[in-house]
Amino acid sequence: MTVPFTGSYSADDVEFLLTPIEMEDTPVAVKEALIQSGRRHYSEMLTREALPTDAYVQLFHDALALNGRRMAGHLLALAERIVRLRKGQIALVSLARAGTPVGVLLKHVLQRHFARKAAHYSLSILRDKGIDRNALRHILQRHPPESLVFVDGWTGKGVIAGELAASLEDFAASAGIRIAADLFVLADLSGSAAVAASHEDYLIPSCVLNSTVSGLISRSVWRQGIGGPAAFHGCLYYKEFEPHDLSRFFVDAMLDYAEEVYRQSGVPASEERYDSKRLKAVSLDFLKAVAQQYRISHYNYIKPGIGEATRVLLRREAGRLLLGNPDSEATRHLLWLAESKSIPIEVCPDMPYRAAALIKEVK
Repeated sequence: MTVPFTGSYSADDVEFLLTPIEMEDTPVAVKEALIQSGRRHYSEMLTREALPTDAYVQLFHDALALNGRRMAGHLLALAERIVRLRKGQIALVSLARAGTPVGVLLKHVLQRHFARKAAHYSLSILRDKGIDRNALRHILQRHPPESLVFVDGWTGKGVIAGELAASLEDFAASAGIRIAADLFVLADLSGSAAVAASHEDYLIPSCVLNSTVSGLISRSVWRQGIGGPAAFHGCLYYKEFEPHDLSRFFVDAMLDYAEEVYRQSGVPASEERYDSKRLKAVSLDFLKAVAQQYRISHYNYIKPGIGEATRVLLRREAGRLLLGNPDSEATRHLLWLAESKSIPIEVCPDMPYRAAALIKEVK
């Protein structure tokens, strides 16, 4: 019997439907040139992570203190919606990597506060490549299609939500199994999720860190021939980071916040009715304006929202950081990252998001 891969989480938290592999390191600048030239897809390469400094880890703790209660309220609101919409089995399917901590927390919140047991799997979905079909089949061997609940942290432009919908449509056509492409998120900036606790660009504490808050796994990777035709998409497991891991700490801290919120005020209401068309229009107008102002050739190089901007500054070759308010507590970690890497910062008080990052175009 194969032992489930759980990263640094416990078996009660998640089963990663990913294949741990070894992979060469590709420096950020090299990776960016290969991606933008079209010679390699981003999912084929990884830049090996470095441990965050003590000063940066403190910014994570500050973010947790700032927005831990808010995120806990949103977790309770999402769990309540899941309970209403899934009367039978619940199989949480988080999108690795940003969705994983959210899925772990939802599994525990559902059990503790709604007396509903849920399975939790985390799988890979990649832009242009789609969802990991082998992982999807693995879940469907154990759970009915109507039990699946896709979970992510937030939406930026809505690219992954679109990829999910397209992937599941293709899967229905080829496998004859139809699965609802409803995406459940904490914050839906682009109007692309089916269920969201919020539509505001706020600092979700787990977005501040990489693997050390996500079970010590890398983002997922895909290469022809990894592990054979039946294998899952790949990832690195950062075993050497185990003494510095904050994944379980974050789960425990957030569950304490959820207990506190539930005890004091019950389940906060989520925003069930909202104007998704307006959010999509705001997103598109922003992308058009930024592309024109900064002469950006493709919307892929524009990353709106705190979460997406953080990913760029941690993993990509950033060309510019846009901030709505440089003194905001919510974007202190972005300011720290940009200043430490000498990335230009521009204040844009009228933009619809608290932050956005622009990927540097390699000529």
